[in-house]
Amino acid sequence: MRRLLLSALGALPAALRAAPAGLNGRAVRGGRPAAAPDDGLSGTGGTAPAPDRHRPSPGRGRGDTVRAWTELFRVSALFSVPGDALAGAAAVGRSPGRGTALAIGASLCLYEAGMALNDWADREEDAVDRPHRPIPSGRISPSAALGAAGALTAAGLALAARAGRPALAVATGLAATVWAYDLHLKHTKAGPAAMAAARSLDLLLGATATATAMSTATATSYAGTGPGPRATRPMRLGAVPPTGPDNVARAAGPARSPLAALPAALVLGAHTYGVTAVSRHEAQGGSTAVPLAVLATTTALAAAVLATHQRQRPGEPATPGPAATAPGSSYRPDHPHHPAAPSMLDLGAPQPGTYRPGHHPHRPTAPALTPLLLTAFTGAYLRTAGPPLLHAALNPSPPLTQRAVGGGIRAMIPLQAALAARAGAPGSGLAVMALVPLARSLARKVSPT
Repeated sequence: MRRLLLSALGALPAALRAAPAGLNGRAVRGGRPAAAPDDGLSGTGGTAPAPDRHRPSPGRGRGDTVRAWTELFRVSALFSVPGDALAGAAAVGRSPGRGTALAIGASLCLYEAGMALNDWADREEDAVDRPHRPIPSGRISPSAALGAAGALTAAGLALAARAGRPALAVATGLAATVWAYDLHLKHTKAGPAAMAAARSLDLLLGATATATAMSTATATSYAGTGPGPRATRPMRLGAVPPTGPDNVARAAGPARSPLAALPAALVLGAHTYGVTAVSRHEAQGGSTAVPLAVLATTTALAAAVLATHQRQRPGEPATPGPAATAPGSSYRPDHPHHPAAPSMLDLGAPQPGTYRPGHHPHRPTAPALTPLLLTAFTGAYLRTAGPPLLHAALNPSPPLTQRAVGGGIRAMIPLQAALAARAGAPGSGLAVMALVPLARSLARKVSPT
């Protein structure tokens, strides 16, 4: 019996070395367990552990915590946000200023709040379909994600309030739409429309904050300080309103209502609707018709932006309005001869005869490069969104569908740049396009979906 026991103990190390896997499911080589793969929670080859039973490893450090939050917030998709405010500012004929910066900050906070709330609301579904996500994997607790969503929403509204009451009203509607989408509308037929409305409101937030801040600064700079009713000082022909005390950028043209940005907001909302519709199949795949329909919509949006610009004949010398050409007259946006507001179909384009500070009657109002930049930006939009959608339509597998969603998110950047250039702000378009390399580089490390 003793010999049998000794022989069994002697054979145990050899048996352990020959075993393909230990009790913990990890491969054993050379007597030591091999490192667990990065996607050990993907459920491949077995059932993923329940999210409430999985705990971070004892060796998890600060770097792992930071990565978990970057995955929760999908930071690579953040670069698609600033272009909303810049395109909105261009649509109302303004240069980016303090109000635009506040709108960008508010948009970033509300966008990240929506990301955290999205994963909190989908934590049970993700435990089955995507158990590697931060909440089901146990790297971030549900209460922490919900608290972050609430704090970021409050921060976004506070930033919008500093841009004025109209901007706060738009931001409140945007926040309500984000929370309604994540908590209920996402899994209904109204989900894509709610997400499209959120993106449209984000562009309108930039337009409203920019216009409100500029109007406030102009009124403060030109209001009289003497007794009695406050009078407005007349502006000489070609004069430029000075920068206000809050460093607001000067106007790039006559005052326009934030509603002038509505056509551009609808274009961006239509693109967002299509991306959201495709994303509803990214976990299971299997849809061919949806990517094809979204591809057709993408092509139509690009054609619409280019067609309306060609009708405007950019570079044609503009004729200043009567209020600007009368000798000794002062320019006033409410002058009875001031050019009418732009049509809803013009996507916020500058109109012929539009007064611009410092305008020369024999000099084109738009740079000669604007049509070339617009064409390049629109081509980049099609190049970014089109091929992934076509691949997803030909092979509607989850990986290709997720790639189409990621391409649609990144395509928002060149679309925003095209809208800004279309409104006569090629500089803002170039600034937006500068975000593309950053978004592409970060997307290789953190998925935007």
